[in-house]
Amino acid sequence: MENKLLYDTKYLQLKSTKSKTGNDWVYAHRPNAKDVVVILPVINNEKILFLIEERPPMKAENIVKYSIAIPAGLVGDENKDETIEEAIKKELLEEAGLKAEKIEIKSRKVASSPGCVSETVTIAIAYINNYNIVSTPISDGGVIVDRELVSIDNIYSWLQEKEAEGYALTASTLAALFYLRERK
Repeated sequence: MENKLLYDTKYLQLKSTKSKTGNDWVYAHRPNAKDVVVILPVINNEKILFLIEERPPMKAENIVKYSIAIPAGLVGDENKDETIEEAIKKELLEEAGLKAEKIEIKSRKVASSPGCVSETVTIAIAYINNYNIVSTPISDGGVIVDRELVSIDNIYSWLQEKEAEGYALTASTLAALFYLRERK
């Protein structure tokens, strides 16, 4: 399928393609990554580590000040040969300061908004036996403002409280939480 580049930056492009009816369809594309990884950190099979983020687009449009997320990042943005598995380990260490004893990839090619972006996500669960920070977590350019450990048994009520406080839940986090039902 043919597409046309409308706007180009190092990290994001705006492109246009034709729909089945021949109309222009405009979408966003990441030229510097081959995938995105999203990692659900499960601590001692009892708690989940959530990130509280302040994302500029959400704030700029006065939608919410904070969003609830989990560690995530681009695959191949710094090293073109990076594998999904390597990116999972790297992002977990960078954003949470943690190393997992076991990592399970649960889903590949998850599309958050396929009518607007070409990006897909790989969802993984990282099983961590001890909450032991092995590396100082980054703030990711000031985006990550806090980290919260939440009991798996209290996730639903905690999310309701955060929503009532005006927080948004990222779609990729919600998708990753779906796989908690499989835990042993």
